[in-house]
Order: sequence, then C-alpha cells, then structure tokens
Amino acid sequence: METLIKNFPKQLKEAIEISNNLKPIPDTKDVREVLIVGMGGSGIGGDFVQSIVFEDCSVPVLVIKGYELPAFINENSLVIVSSYSGNTEETIHAFQTALQKKCRIVCLSSGGTIEKEALKNNIPFVAVPAGYPSPRACLGFSVVLQLAILLKYNLIKSSLFEHIQIATDLIKFEQDEIQNKAKTIAQQLSGKFVAIYSTDRFEPVALRFRQQLNENAKVLCWHNVFPEMNHNELVGWADKSPVAVVFLRNKDDLKKNIQRMDICKNIISAKTNTFIEIYSKGQHKIEKLIYMIHLVDWISFYLAKIRNVDVSEVKVIDFLKTELEKDRI
Repeated sequence: METLIKNFPKQLKEAIEISNNLKPIPDTKDVREVLIVGMGGSGIGGDFVQSIVFEDCSVPVLVIKGYELPAFINENSLVIVSSYSGNTEETIHAFQTALQKKCRIVCLSSGGTIEKEALKNNIPFVAVPAGYPSPRACLGFSVVLQLAILLKYNLIKSSLFEHIQIATDLIKFEQDEIQNKAKTIAQQLSGKFVAIYSTDRFEPVALRFRQQLNENAKVLCWHNVFPEMNHNELVGWADKSPVAVVFLRNKDDLKKNIQRMDICKNIISAKTNTFIEIYSKGQHKIEKLIYMIHLVDWISFYLAKIRNVDVSEVKVIDFLKTELEKDRI
C-alpha cells in the first residue's frame, strides 16, 4: 500500500491518458440527471465528482450507495455504474434496475460481472487497469474517469482536467512535506478515537479520511460537516472528551463557514487534549481536494504502522461476503 499511495500522482497521470483515449459515446443529448452508483472504495469517487462539479455541472449529480435507485429515473437519466472488481452485489442490483428503466448507462470496472453485462447489453464500458489490491487504491482512476464520462456528455468543461494536472504536479512537489506532516499527525491520533470535521463542500475528504482510517489503520472514527453540525452535534461537546478532533480547512472557504469553524474551534478545543487543523493547498477546488486526499491517505498509512496492523487486510469484509454467499446456495 505504501507504494500505491506514493504512486498516486502517477495514477492520476495514467487516468488522464486513459480519459484522452475513451471511445466516443453515442446518444449523449438530453441527459437530465446523473446518478453515480458504487460502494466503498468505488463509491467514494462519486462523492468527489459530485463535489467537484457542484458549481459547474448543468444537471443534478446524485451518488447512490446501495441496491435501489430512485423512482424518477428514465431514459433521460445517465447512470454511471462503478465497481472496481465488477462483482459488487449492490452495484449489480442497481445496474439491473437501470437496464429495466432504459437509462443511459456507462460502466466503469476492471472486469467481472459488470463488464460481462455491459458487453452483453451493448453498453459503453470504461476499463480500469486491473491488478490493484483494493478499490480504495484506485481513487485517482475513479474520479478522473467519471469526470471524463461527464465530459463526453458535455456536462462539464474540459478545463477541469488542467487543474487535475496542476494538482498532480503539486503533490509530487510536496511529497516529502506531506509525508512528514502525515507522520506527525498519525502520532497525535495514535490510541485515540477520531472525530473529523469539514465544510459540506469538502465532505468527501472527511469521508475518505474516515474510510481510510477504518480500512488501513483498523480504527473506528466519525465525521460531520459544517454548518450542519452546528445545529445538533455541537451540543454533544458538553463535557471533556478523550476524542482527537481534526478540522479539515480551506483558507478561502465560504466566509460564514470560516467564522463557524473558528468559533467552534474555541469551543471544542477546550474539551479535548488533541485538536488538529489541517489546511489544504492549491488554488482550484480540485487541487485542494487532491492534496487533501494524498495527505489523509498517508496519515492512515502511518497510523497503521504505529498500530502494527496490516494495511491491506480486510478479513471481516471477506467473511461477510462468504456468509452472504451461503444464502444464495
């Protein structure tokens, strides 16, 4: 996993190259909404895409993480089916529903049932390079290729890809500094339950951080967002707590959210002995998101090393899948 994290800039570059060579997609007109369907490490890419295009995409973008699709979908709905293995149960179920509703569909995977069904039904298929140990190691491919699909449908501007290249250069240049910062933060989080907070527009980073701490470092944590947490969870910080708190911040966030986070910093930091602020780097939103992805991935890796756990091992998920298979026999 260490090599995979280190090669994240390389993965982004490879993803851009693949996106530049995507085959033409027929019937790209009159799309009224986009649904990105995926679970876990394949689903998180949809969260980032939704955030990236929030201010720019000409139609709504929804992320679906489950078996079911909303009732309103029809032939004017674009459904992006994302499963790295191609065998994710929930995603296959949603894929079949999209077929029944005659949606526009584009599939994204390294093979499996998703690829077979796409070829069988003459559905556009985007191949993700195979051989990666887990979907969470393929976030660069997931984000860039989903954006490339939206570009094929003329729903976003091509200039977004320029910022992906700038972000790639940024994290390559900052690599040593990012890793040193990650080591320090991992030490601060060691042995503690972690609470992660961000603004709503940067929630995908908070979610990625939580999921990477879960899978890589094998620890429980939670996340919430501003301003929503100001209307409920803030009240829960009534007593002194052993929880380690991380604020994910951007210096050019919405001023109202900056003000809220500053005030809550004073409130929450008085209730815990471990309060950490992490600021993004970069100019464009994509640059900031990619910088933060790389940093939190490294934090999870170094926390796993401190805890002496296997970063790649997910035996409990494998056990769950085996138990689910028993019901199908």
